[in-house]
Amino acid sequence: MALTLPQLTDEMHRFVAAKGWYAPDSPKPQTPRHLAASLAIEAAEVLELYQWRDSADPAKLAGELADVALYLLQLASVTGLDLEQAILDKLRLNYTRDWPAP
Repeated sequence: MALTLPQLTDEMHRFVAAKGWYAPDSPKPQTPRHLAASLAIEAAEVLELYQWRDSADPAKLAGELADVALYLLQLASVTGLDLEQAILDKLRLNYTRDWPAP
């Protein structure tokens, strides 16, 4: 079952709400700063899977990439950003850019 980014975002919000993390007294406040930190931590966990090796266990990689995607969706949503449009805008810009050869 393929979902759109807005549908995935809705699913993520349902999960976070079900855990009570949107409650004002939550021990895990879902603020942009906390979400940005969590996103960076999860991205580091992706990198950790490759520490000292050239490949990663596919199941572990899938789980960590899912964590990164969930925090990305949530951060975009709580800050009011249209992630789909931001991606399209960035791709459009990147087509105009050149990167020097290594």
